[in-house]
Amino acid sequence: MSVYELFGRFGIRDVGTRRISTGASLPVMALLVAGAIFLAAGSLISSQFAELTVSGVAQGSVFASLALALVLIYRATEVVNFAQGEMAMGTTYIAYQFTVWGLPYWAAFFATLAIAFVGGIAVQQLIIKPVQQKSVLAVVIVTIGLLSVIDGVVLWIFGGDPKFMPAPFGAAVYHVGGVTMSLTDLGTIAVAIGTVLVLWLFFQFTKLGLAMRAAALRPAAARLVGVRVNWMLALGWGFAATLGAVAGLLTEPSQFVLSPTLMQPILIYAFAAAVLGGLESPVGAVISGIALGVFLNLVGQYVGFVTSELRLPVAFAVLLVVLLVKPSGLFGRAAVRKV
Repeated sequence: MSVYELFGRFGIRDVGTRRISTGASLPVMALLVAGAIFLAAGSLISSQFAELTVSGVAQGSVFASLALALVLIYRATEVVNFAQGEMAMGTTYIAYQFTVWGLPYWAAFFATLAIAFVGGIAVQQLIIKPVQQKSVLAVVIVTIGLLSVIDGVVLWIFGGDPKFMPAPFGAAVYHVGGVTMSLTDLGTIAVAIGTVLVLWLFFQFTKLGLAMRAAALRPAAARLVGVRVNWMLALGWGFAATLGAVAGLLTEPSQFVLSPTLMQPILIYAFAAAVLGGLESPVGAVISGIALGVFLNLVGQYVGFVTSELRLPVAFAVLLVVLLVKPSGLFGRAAVRKV
């Protein structure tokens, strides 16, 4: 009997590879189609609009990576990891140190991802696991404490002065039909979306991915079929840390400088994207992250009073409107409790 049949016997049908539900309603799908048509039409009419869309997708891809990391941990523990941004910042400094030691950028990139994965597992096993059975508040306090510790360690080791890393994609630009696109934007999109796609394939088409999803969704039933739930949750933290590292390493080229505050605004945007899409929807986190990046780029250009200082308030205003209409988020489902 296969693992899939075993899970099916215990009612874990929503973690198989053939039944995929994003939780998106018909109005949400219609909104997405309308948005895609609007962006396509605007890009055909105006080259500036197209350039803003591409750069917005690049920025939104970073939001999406970090938002997905938040969702992975929330689905498993129902806790928001407030240290996710600082963990990403810390791993970016590790990559910086590798480049200082003479390692080529992409070798440092993949070495850092491996360290982030192991570090995420270590955080779950050594710091989160001892308190996760006590209360949600205890875990939240621990993640906030971890945030402070990472900040302090980075400042102690590297100082607060700006650091500079090699440009991963170079300064090349391409002109396609009058539209100028930088290689940095295109590379950011390719790496971020590629990482998300690889992770999706892993969760959908491997036995380990199925076991991890089962451990998050139905831990009691998963234990009955031999899944080591605690280790599956640890692997989830490892993958979330890896996604965070990708987000940090892709944020630095766009900021042109590495500092201890690198990921603080990105975490807020990622949190907004995760809530906007629905905190339990990975698909919603990715789509909302990209949509938020494009929206902020276009609003900043075409709405005169929205300066860089107002980007965050505008993002939260949109979030508030959506949550007033659909509190569970665009792709989330309302919780039903039986009494």
